[in-house]
Amino acid sequence: MPQSTAGAQRIDGTVIASEIRQQVRRQVGALQAGHGLTPVLTVVLVGDDPASEIYVRNKLKHAHEAGIESRDIRLPASTTQATLLDTIAKLNADPNVDGILVQMPLPSQIDQDAITKALDPDKDVDGLHPLNAGRLVAGQPGLVPCTPSGCLIMLRRTIGDIAGLNALVIGRSILVGKPVALLLLQANCTVTIAHSKTRDLAEICRRADIVVAALGRPEFVRGNWLKPGATVIDVGISRIERDGKKRIVGDVAYDEALSVAGAVTPVPGGVGPMTIACLLENTVRAACLRRGIAFPDA
Repeated sequence: MPQSTAGAQRIDGTVIASEIRQQVRRQVGALQAGHGLTPVLTVVLVGDDPASEIYVRNKLKHAHEAGIESRDIRLPASTTQATLLDTIAKLNADPNVDGILVQMPLPSQIDQDAITKALDPDKDVDGLHPLNAGRLVAGQPGLVPCTPSGCLIMLRRTIGDIAGLNALVIGRSILVGKPVALLLLQANCTVTIAHSKTRDLAEICRRADIVVAALGRPEFVRGNWLKPGATVIDVGISRIERDGKKRIVGDVAYDEALSVAGAVTPVPGGVGPMTIACLLENTVRAACLRRGIAFPDA
């Protein structure tokens, strides 16, 4: 693993994500040539939240560039939960749809948990359905949440074999913290899960070879918390104001981390691009799993 503390390696998620998208493009080409199959991703957007609009546009753009057929369904902000559930039921029943993604957050009148549970788990390309969570715990094939998958890919690209390393996950959400801890455990790391109420968190952090910060608190993890040479994956993203300027920062004090860590992801440009790339890979995986086709080796 990286050891130099003269200046940490910047883990460029934009570059790695581009490589994954190119790989997905080759996988789609193999499915088209070998099986006449083009994976289909449908994104459902409820309301007109500007950030969600951007996210959906980027997802559809990258899906198209990767050769995946992308569709979107736009529903007004006043949409009822019953209407959205009906939309999902139709997509579940459509044999031509391989992946379904309901863009979050949803309007307040809709229960996000109920919507996630309504998805066909074999089409749940966000990997958040309880059945997919259970498959992950059991080590069975399934669709894994995109951001945790991206974290593991970046770690392996940076370190190589991570077996036996001490990994600390700060955060216990179902979106990132818990699934990334399970993936690290599957990779034979020794895993500790911490959170905002963990005692002596800084001292625990100083023993970790790998730190995944997914707490949602801007610059919570300080540079002097880190073990020299540690590899740091910063999942957080917050907008703050400093010196009269608006800035985007992560859960780790990035400038401080640079002088201690061996490698660290920036925010932005780190984990973010990986999430969409892994979403595309999940769409291809869903298309294969549903049909009993081997996942293309690209």
